[in-house]
Amino acid sequence: MLCFHGQNFGINHVVYHSRSQHQYIQTQTTQRHSRNMASSTIFHKTPPIIFIFVAILLLLVSSLSPVLSLSTVSDSGHRRLLVNQTFRPHQELHRLKRIRGYLRKINKPAVKTIQSPDGDVIDCVLSHLQPAFDHPQLKGQKPLEPPDRPKGHDSIDAVTESFQRWTDSGESCPEGTIPIRRTTEKDILRASSIRRFGRKLRRGVKHDTMSSDHEHAVAFVNGDQYFGAKASINVWTPSVTDQYEFSLSQLWVISGSFGNDLNTIEAGWQVSPALYGDKYPRFFTYWTNDAYQATGCYNLLCSGFVQTNNKISIGAAISPRSSYNGRQFDIGVMVWKDPKHGHWWLEFGSGLLVGYWPSFLFSHLRSHASMIQFGGEIVNTRSMGFHTSTQMGSGHFADEGFRKASYFRNLQVVDWDNSLIPLSNLHLLADHPNCYDIKAGRNNVWGNYFYYGGPGRNVRCP
Repeated sequence: MLCFHGQNFGINHVVYHSRSQHQYIQTQTTQRHSRNMASSTIFHKTPPIIFIFVAILLLLVSSLSPVLSLSTVSDSGHRRLLVNQTFRPHQELHRLKRIRGYLRKINKPAVKTIQSPDGDVIDCVLSHLQPAFDHPQLKGQKPLEPPDRPKGHDSIDAVTESFQRWTDSGESCPEGTIPIRRTTEKDILRASSIRRFGRKLRRGVKHDTMSSDHEHAVAFVNGDQYFGAKASINVWTPSVTDQYEFSLSQLWVISGSFGNDLNTIEAGWQVSPALYGDKYPRFFTYWTNDAYQATGCYNLLCSGFVQTNNKISIGAAISPRSSYNGRQFDIGVMVWKDPKHGHWWLEFGSGLLVGYWPSFLFSHLRSHASMIQFGGEIVNTRSMGFHTSTQMGSGHFADEGFRKASYFRNLQVVDWDNSLIPLSNLHLLADHPNCYDIKAGRNNVWGNYFYYGGPGRNVRCP
């Protein structure tokens, strides 16, 4: 969601010199005394055989309609407790049937399956069977050949450093396949519905700093035509204190107005317990062409993004991660428009092409972007009645600097000539600076950079 508004293969060791409705149902079948007990007068007058029949009937009814305590999430992301809700087995069975049908649609047949140490299951799926090719305009097609990289881009293709947890096993997906994180019933049950699964909830995307429950610390450029963006993003494991909140660090490629026609392409890392069921930082992508209303999704959870690489699993956990006062690790992310075909390509690390968003997915982004944004975003549900303690970045303010605060470095944009150029007229925005802030700089090693983030709730952020 928007506010106004490298580098080795995958992970780089940095040396300074250089929502929704939660459907997990806890069923507590209780005996209802008011229904199981009649008056003593009736007991004395009722023949034993009839009493036994009535008791059995009552037990059967109570087993079919137990009382439930449902923990749900409103559209605003707040938890609320629903009590004395009747469990309707036919409706629940129908819902599970729909979920399993949806899983059959998005979990494509695998030629190989890899068990990740973090619990993920990675399916190696033939490239032409990936979810993208369910799209009517892509049916029967095959992934495109790699485009020309922007001029001024240094790429190193032959690097084998570990960058995602699932590769720690030593297993890999064969050529001609792509690794896809398998979606489970539990993943979908954490969402309010199948329709909302894998999608950002729509928020008021505004030109001012009055955000709702989404809070940002970002740097952006606008006022020109942009054809891509690149950055090295410091990777941390920020604490997310509510299951229905997230913390992310990403770049946005943006076009259109800030109304219903907003187009975005997004990539970076995020911690999202609701989407993934854990608190690991994960490489992710997102796209929309209607301000997060009906189009787009995270990762490969709908038809759209075409993956061409067999080494990266979008949505998989990133490893290793940075530590406070310790070693620092980055991911390189670049998104740019191929001048020949007009599609928007994604690169991870230095030279590792992940895939592309076909240009027909968009309206305004078919030609160019009008804004590039970099930075952090969190969700603050105020589920405890005060500001969340969910962290952004490292969980420390920008002033703490290297090895303590999280950063973006080597910020660049792609111009009309398919050339990477430094940023000019960089703007900073922290909509809740007492909770999360941002501070920018420039030097000969990191180029344009900024530190950002914060702890959330503190004495100045109640």
